[in-house]
Amino acid sequence: MNIDMIRAAAKRLEGHARRTPILTSPFLDEIAGRRVFVKPECVQHTGSFKFRGGWSAISALTDNALKTGVIAFSSGNHAQGVALAAREHGAPAVIVMPADAPAIKIANTRALGAEVVLYDRATEDRDAIGARLADERGLTLVKPFDEPQVIAGQGTCGLEIAEDMNALGITDADVAVCCGGGGLTSGIALALAADAPGLRVRPVEPEGFDDVTRSLASGRIERNERLSGSICDAIITPQPGNITFPIMQALCGPGVVVTEEECLRAMAHAFERLKIVVEPGGAAALAAALFHPDAFEGDAIVAVATGGNVDPDVFAKALETLN
Repeated sequence: MNIDMIRAAAKRLEGHARRTPILTSPFLDEIAGRRVFVKPECVQHTGSFKFRGGWSAISALTDNALKTGVIAFSSGNHAQGVALAAREHGAPAVIVMPADAPAIKIANTRALGAEVVLYDRATEDRDAIGARLADERGLTLVKPFDEPQVIAGQGTCGLEIAEDMNALGITDADVAVCCGGGGLTSGIALALAADAPGLRVRPVEPEGFDDVTRSLASGRIERNERLSGSICDAIITPQPGNITFPIMQALCGPGVVVTEEECLRAMAHAFERLKIVVEPGGAAALAAALFHPDAFEGDAIVAVATGGNVDPDVFAKALETLN
C-alpha cells in the first residue's frame, strides 16, 4: 500500500468521482476557537466518500471478475458506493447489510441494482456470510476498508485536501477524519504524508466504539465489546484492519472520541451554517473540531464530513439541538 496506488486510483476516478470542495463558516470558527475547513464528502456520489473506494476497487478488476460479479458487506455507505460502481461497470453486485442499518441506505442500495442480503449485526458474522456467498457464486469480495484498492480510492480524498490546503497557504493543521475500520483514515494519511506532511490525521470515533483510539494508545489492535447500538452506524466496526492499523500507527496522531449528542449538534451546525446534510457518523470529525478544542493544536483544522445518508427522523432529532 503506497502513494503510487493512490495516484493511480485518482487517474481511474477522473471524470467519475466528484471533486468535493472545502467549506468554511465564521460561525463554526467561533465555536471551535480556530479556523475550521470542512471537506463535504456527503455530497460525493451515493452520499459518501465510499464511492471513491468502490470505484477504485471495481475499476481494477479483470473483465472475467466483472462478469461474474462482486460482493461487499456494509452498513450502507460502502454498499451504495460498490453498488453504483458495479452498475456503471455492468457487474452484478450482492451486498450483505445489517438489518438495523438505516432504511434509506438499504433502499438506496437496492435502487442502485444490488441484491441485498440482511443479517443480524449482534448475532451473525458478516465475514462468514460474505465468504460463503462469494464461494458459492464465484463473486469477488470488495472489503469495506482492509483492501488496498479501496484504501487507494479513499486516499484520493487526501490528495484533494493536500492540494486545496496548499492553495490556501495552510501547511500546518490537524485533519480530523471520521474513523471506522480505518480505510479513509489510512488512505488520507498516506496521501498527506506524501503531499502535505505538515497536515496530521486524527481519527475520530463515537463513544463506546473507540477501537482505533484505544489501539493507537496501546500499540496493538483492540476490539470493541459491542458491535451495534450507536446512531453513528457508518463508523461502527469490530476493530481496525490488519492493513489499515499499521498505517495509522505510523502516520496518525492520537484518536479523539465524541458523544452521540455532539454528533447530532454538529449535524445541526453543518446544516445551519454550511447548508449540507451530514449523518451522525459522518459528523463525528466536525463534532471533534467544534466541541473538543483542547484535543487539537494550531489555529486551523480540517474536518472531513464523510457521509450524508441519514433517515429523516434522526435528522429531525439533530435539528432539535438548535432550539
